[in-house]
Amino acid sequence: MLRSPQEPNRNGGIRTPSPRSRNQSQFHSTVSVQKNRRFNILILIFRFAAFCFSLASAIFMFANSHGGGSDSDSDSLRWYHFDAFRFVAIAAGIVALYSLFEIGASVWEISRGTTVLPEIVQVWFDFSHDQVFAYMLLSADSAGTALARTLKDRDTCTANNAFCVQSDISVALGFAGFMFLSFSSLLSGFRVVCFVLNGSRFHM
Repeated sequence: MLRSPQEPNRNGGIRTPSPRSRNQSQFHSTVSVQKNRRFNILILIFRFAAFCFSLASAIFMFANSHGGGSDSDSDSLRWYHFDAFRFVAIAAGIVALYSLFEIGASVWEISRGTTVLPEIVQVWFDFSHDQVFAYMLLSADSAGTALARTLKDRDTCTANNAFCVQSDISVALGFAGFMFLSFSSLLSGFRVVCFVLNGSRFHM
């Protein structure tokens, strides 16, 4: 009787996989690639949103100068006159630069199928920096919110309402940037878990 291709070789040889097994393996591999591509695109969207909102927050705060023509004028208000607003501007600028780098890394991964840094370094780099910069942005905007309330209680905004409105817009945009950076942090954390469990950033 002829030996079936699926039957184990009694002499210790390796059994040849059937065409059906090969097709199933290729199918699961294709599905996994598509899932990871959608996952990477979702990360890219969150990164881009965090970049846009944090950049807008920084621009609004850096341009927030109202009142007289010189700093010596008693009615002039500048963002750098206040520690909390300086913190908001600098934190938003840093997050915008970081998000721009991560956008480039995401585009690279989607197009090339590999990470910019070694895989183990990339997953921990993304997760740790997402955590640090999200906390920094939240702290800055919380301080900016507290200062904005103090200025309103002191009637500072009565004489310089435009300054206070622009400050509020900058802080609000910063909170939106924090929200999207937090979403990115959740996804990068999920990648860390996948790497610890599977030895790869890909979820199976």
